[in-house]
Amino acid sequence: MSLIALIIFIITYIGIIFTRLPRINIDRPSAAFFGAVAMILFGVLSFDEAMAAIDFNTITLLLGMMIIITALEMDGFFALIARKTVKYSKHQHHLLSIIVFSTGISSAFLVNDTVVLLFTPIIIYICRASRLNPIPFLIAEILSANIGSAMTITGNPQNMLIGINSGIDYGMFLLHLLPVSILGMLATIGFVKLFFKADFKEKSMVSCEEVDFVYKRSAMKYSVPIFLAVIIMFFLGKIIHLNIPVIALAGASLIIIFSKNKPSEIIKKVDWVLLLFFACLFIVVHAFEKAGYMNYFLTYDYSEVGLQSITAIHGISLLLSQIVSNVPFTVLILPLMKTAHSDVLWISLASAATLAGNATIIGAMANLIVIESAEKLGVKIKFFNFLKVGLTVTIVTFIISIVLIYLQFMMGMFGV
Repeated sequence: MSLIALIIFIITYIGIIFTRLPRINIDRPSAAFFGAVAMILFGVLSFDEAMAAIDFNTITLLLGMMIIITALEMDGFFALIARKTVKYSKHQHHLLSIIVFSTGISSAFLVNDTVVLLFTPIIIYICRASRLNPIPFLIAEILSANIGSAMTITGNPQNMLIGINSGIDYGMFLLHLLPVSILGMLATIGFVKLFFKADFKEKSMVSCEEVDFVYKRSAMKYSVPIFLAVIIMFFLGKIIHLNIPVIALAGASLIIIFSKNKPSEIIKKVDWVLLLFFACLFIVVHAFEKAGYMNYFLTYDYSEVGLQSITAIHGISLLLSQIVSNVPFTVLILPLMKTAHSDVLWISLASAATLAGNATIIGAMANLIVIESAEKLGVKIKFFNFLKVGLTVTIVTFIISIVLIYLQFMMGMFGV
C-alpha cells in the first residue's frame, strides 16, 4: 500500500505542477480529485478515513468568506473602493502608492484572489485613459495583493489553513505580520519605480473619466455593515467563544438573507471548484502521511525554535511554492507544522508561503489571475519582466520577514 500511495501522490502533484499534460484533460482541481479518489479505490484510505481527513473548519471558513465577498462584489463594493482609490490620484506616483496600499489592505480582509480579479480591469482602464503604461501598476498590484494578504488569517487560502490549524488568535496574527506587510508594500513602491524608471520620470495627470464605476449604495447599506461586523467578530472570537469559521458562516447567512441579490445568484458565484480542490488535497496528503512518507519528507529538525528554523521555513517555502504553488505546499507541510507546536514557526510559514508567491508568475493564484485578465484586455506581462521585480521584492521581503519575526521572538511576543 505504501508504494501505491507514493505513486498516486507523485502523479497527483505532477498534475498540480504542470496543470496541462499532453493528451490528458487535467488541471489542478482535477489532479487533486483524481488523487483523492485513487487513494480510496486502491485501499490506502477507507472512505470514512478520507472524509475524516478533510479539514471542514478551513472549508467552511472559505465558503463563508466567498459568499460574503460575492455579495459585496454584486453590490459594487469593489467598484466603490476603486473609485475612491483613483479619486485622490493626481499623477502616476500617487496612483502607484494608492494602488499598492488599497490592494494590499483590501486583500488582507477580502481574499487577494478576489481583489485582483476585480481591480485588474479598472487599473488597465485608468492607465489607458491617462496614457500610462499599465504593466508597472499591474505588477505592483500583484505584489501588494500577496504581501497585504499575508497579514491576516482571511487574506488568502493558505493563511486560512494556518490560522485554523495553529489556533492563533486573529488579532495576534495581524499584530505579528502587519509590520512585514507594511514594509513590504513600501518596498514594492520603491522597486517598481526603480525597475520602471522611464514610466515615472515625469509626472502625468491621472484621469478616470472613461471608467464606469457601477455600484448600488442602497444594497450596500446591508452588505457592508455585515461584512464589517464579521471582521470585528473575528477579533473578538475568543472573548465571545465563537471560532472563525462559525463567524464567517453566520455573516454569510445574514448577507444572503438581507442582500438585494437573489440567494441562488450569490451561491452560483461561489468558487465550488476551489473548495473541492482543498478537500481533495487534504485526502491525498493524509494518505501520504498515513503511508509513512512524511517521516522522510522535509526532515529538518524544527524542535529548536530560533533564527535557523525561521530561515529554514522561509527557504523551503520559497523553493516549493515555485514548484507546486503556495496552497498545495501549505497543505503538504501542515502535518509537520502540527508536530512543531510553535506559534513562531506557524507565523513564519504564513509569511513565507505568501511572500514566496511573488517570486515568479506561477508562484500564486493571484499572479495568474492578473496575467490572464490583463491578457484578455490586450496587456501582456512577460515572464522575465515580472521576474526581475518579483524576485527582488521577494528576497527583500523575506529578509524583512525573517528579521522582524526573529526580533518578535527575542522580545517574547510569541506564546510558545
